[in-house]
Amino acid sequence: MPKQAISGSHGVRGSRTGRPIMALLDLLGRRWSLRILWELRGEPLTSRALRTACDEASPTVLQARLTELRAAGFVELGEGGGYGLTSLGRELCETFMPLHRFAERWKGKGGA
Repeated sequence: MPKQAISGSHGVRGSRTGRPIMALLDLLGRRWSLRILWELRGEPLTSRALRTACDEASPTVLQARLTELRAAGFVELGEGGGYGLTSLGRELCETFMPLHRFAERWKGKGGA
């Protein structure tokens, strides 16, 4: 089945089902997407600073994820050339922060 774009002001591309929540989960499930959002929750970062923060990611993968996150309306490129979160991206981080904290504690206790 071909991938579809989700209509709306902040369409999330890449959904196989055409449902917005599934499109969002598809996007966030891609390696490095959540990490990028997590790193951008403070001040905007340049591409170089973001690569340093995500030191295990290849520049090609990071650029692909940034492009997807920008297309979805979660990340924007600021005037100074740094990437930052949009209000939608901040809202998403606030929503997922408790889940991230739980996952970090679970990892610390020998979880998957």
